Amino acid sequence: MNAALGVATDFASVLASVLASGTATASALDVLTTRHAYVAFALLLCIGLYMMIANPNLVKKIIGLNLFQTAIFLLFITSAYVEGGAMPIVPEGAAETQTFVSPLPHVIVLTAIVVGVSLTAVGLALCIRIYDEYGTLRTDVLRELLRDEGSLPEQPAVGGPEGGEADE
Repeated sequence: MNAALGVATDFASVLASVLASGTATASALDVLTTRHAYVAFALLLCIGLYMMIANPNLVKKIIGLNLFQTAIFLLFITSAYVEGGAMPIVPEGAAETQTFVSPLPHVIVLTAIVVGVSLTAVGLALCIRIYDEYGTLRTDVLRELLRDEGSLPEQPAVGGPEGGEADE
């Protein structure tokens, strides 16, 4: 918790100094060169989200979901980093004077990796079944096939006969 608060405070101080100095390009370059993990987090998150939304192929959507999950894992691990932190193991009789790193984010990420692998396996198994049944993995083609067989209702009309509101 203290590590995440420290990262947020550090980021806020960097942002405040950028806004106060007026040299946004130099400071932005400084942030890009010193905060590699946050830049990688932002890129992975954006690419994964774009793949999930924009691709009509179900397998590519699953790959986008995996990229998105990886970005979240990276954020958790990066926010758990404490400069000069030590393992939270204190020998018997020793004083607790050091700064310790919380192992909780690492445990959460390990659990999330297991859940992510399971989700990927189920998603790919469903993709195999969908391909065997319908012969395609494109969502637009699947939607039309399901409408043709009656599993999905027809799309409602956008406008009435003269382009106005449709009467219900």
